[in-house]
Amino acid sequence: MSRILVVEDEPRIASFLKKGLQAHGFITIHVEDGDGGITLALDGEFDLLILDLGLPDRDGMTVLEALRGQGFAKPIILLTARDDLYDKVNGLEAGADDYVTKPFRFEELLARIRARLRSAQTSPKLVKTTLSVGPVMLDLLTRQVQVGGQVVELSAREFILTETFMRHAGQVLSREQLLDLAWGYGYDPGSNIVDVYVGYLRKKLGSDCIETVRGMGYRMVPSEVINAAVS
Repeated sequence: MSRILVVEDEPRIASFLKKGLQAHGFITIHVEDGDGGITLALDGEFDLLILDLGLPDRDGMTVLEALRGQGFAKPIILLTARDDLYDKVNGLEAGADDYVTKPFRFEELLARIRARLRSAQTSPKLVKTTLSVGPVMLDLLTRQVQVGGQVVELSAREFILTETFMRHAGQVLSREQLLDLAWGYGYDPGSNIVDVYVGYLRKKLGSDCIETVRGMGYRMVPSEVINAAVS
């Protein structure tokens, strides 16, 4: 299980990242300042670092340079509100592996994290790349979903929502939780988009695969037979 260090001073974004990453199987540690980030990164066994450039005590770029200068070799992904090519180029040249511009969607960051971890992974066989719940099987590397052995075509959003449900099979997830995990922290909480996409998944994965828990949210059924609706 990969360990990720998040260096981010904005509480809402930090909470959003920690919750989302933990939901997708990562051990996540958060620190809100640059000095603490440097100490933890050098002392802890982390597989990847998410680093905000706009920290309160010191600029994130100096944190990046300090870590690379002291031998921190793990992947670093920058979070930046600076939509300026010069800053992005400087970050990459200073040793960052990737960057995401705020505001961002969680699935984009998740895809970048997985790509960087795959690149840095020396023992790919140790990484679990598939999820299975009943007849539904999801492959994280090929981005393919099968129901009863038959491939089902999902959109990118349907895929991330399916993955979220499968990682929490049997657990009730509220609409707000699903919005945070699959759409991002900036999405309108009053939207009915979750209900719409649950309808899509029921048509593609099976009408009984996702159960409505009245007044609470939705739950993926972990043990019942799912009648696949595959054309």
